[in-house]
Amino acid sequence: METTLFRRRACAAATAAVAVGALALAGLTGVASAGPADTAVPAADRLSPGLAEAMRRDLGLDAGEARARIAGEYRAAAVAAALEKSLGADFAGARLSGPAAVLTVATTDRADVARITAAGARAEVVGHSLDRLEAAKAALDEVALRKAPKDVPSWYVDVRTNRLVVNATRTEAADVFLAASGVSGDLVRIDRSAEQPRAYADLRGGDAYYMNGSGRCSIGFPVRRGTQNGFVTAGHCGTPGVTTSGVNQQAQGSFQGSTFPGRDYAWVAVNANWTPRALVNGYGNGDVTVTGSIQAVAGSSVCRSGSTTGWHCGTIQQHGSSVTYPEGTITGVTRTSVCAEPGDSGGSFISGSQAQGVTSGGSGNCSQGGTTYYQPVNPALAAYGLTLVTSGTPTDPPTDPTDPPTEPGGTWAAGTTYATGAVATYGGASYRCLQGHRAQAGWQLPNVPALWQRI
Repeated sequence: METTLFRRRACAAATAAVAVGALALAGLTGVASAGPADTAVPAADRLSPGLAEAMRRDLGLDAGEARARIAGEYRAAAVAAALEKSLGADFAGARLSGPAAVLTVATTDRADVARITAAGARAEVVGHSLDRLEAAKAALDEVALRKAPKDVPSWYVDVRTNRLVVNATRTEAADVFLAASGVSGDLVRIDRSAEQPRAYADLRGGDAYYMNGSGRCSIGFPVRRGTQNGFVTAGHCGTPGVTTSGVNQQAQGSFQGSTFPGRDYAWVAVNANWTPRALVNGYGNGDVTVTGSIQAVAGSSVCRSGSTTGWHCGTIQQHGSSVTYPEGTITGVTRTSVCAEPGDSGGSFISGSQAQGVTSGGSGNCSQGGTTYYQPVNPALAAYGLTLVTSGTPTDPPTDPTDPPTEPGGTWAAGTTYATGAVATYGGASYRCLQGHRAQAGWQLPNVPALWQRI
């Protein structure tokens, strides 16, 4: 199996199992200390026809089932985020599984079981915390970023098995990789894999943007930085200074920042002829509105829009994965069961109305199926000081989020997931969240009026 970078503009074990559709926010009283992110979840009462059809085709869900699943996944994300903060160092990951999409939250301390089940999730006691597994993965990443490992295409933390999984074409190659990192073998499971990651650019036309009049990629999501409009996309699509033209072959903009390898994100600033919209291309079946960027739980449904293959859906398998391409190792990407093909690179990954990331690479195709990785959108926004354009985004652009706060203190905290309507305090004032997001350092409430409104 061959793993590809899809380069080629469309914006584009304990108790109480409860299905995510039955998770109630009232159950969060057991973890109320987790903060204001728990007070609201995004609405999922409407789906675009294109998204609904893709979920029917790829996930076997009718429109009602799709709406129910997405609503449940939103609630599960809120529960998981609250428990992650409440459990602290005991937290060992969260996932959705089975036809009923049951939320399981793992912990290393059996004393946490009652707290987890009180929040409406299934509790599981495991041997390794998520922090420990992620530290082991970071050691592998450090080795790979110095020199990409041979015959080891990818590795990731699998919260289901509570192991660091290393995919390798040869077991011996994995052994060499692990020895170089000093990672303990009791944390690792080695799986045989036929993946052979490589970059792949395609020059076919379509609803896309073009780089220097040559290669084609897909837009991820429209963004703003101060008064400047633009979009995020995959880093392997271009380097700073590379000019872009739109689907109509008219001048569009240029790459302002790009990171690849290591990460796979970039942003393009556009000229005044291009207006950012909080939409993902529905390919003739109704565009999808973007309302925020709250990260979905592993096991959640996720759909992708790209300029080659349009809409395709699947599930999130693992967050924080690493994959090696000939150009080098990419860390922090999310592994999914969604298919993609050349030209889909940079395109939108979305769960319901919540932006998840931009297409990076993968293996297989949309005729036979495959695996695709996406670069999460929130780290890209933070890296370049960007604000995601969402429905309800104020017309006045945000100030530069890197400006230092003048009034510290309050309930707001970087790293917390806030849903639309959540209330937080900062500097003695209260603010209401205008669009769902995961707070980043530098995004203090007074600095980002597109995200928060003072009340």
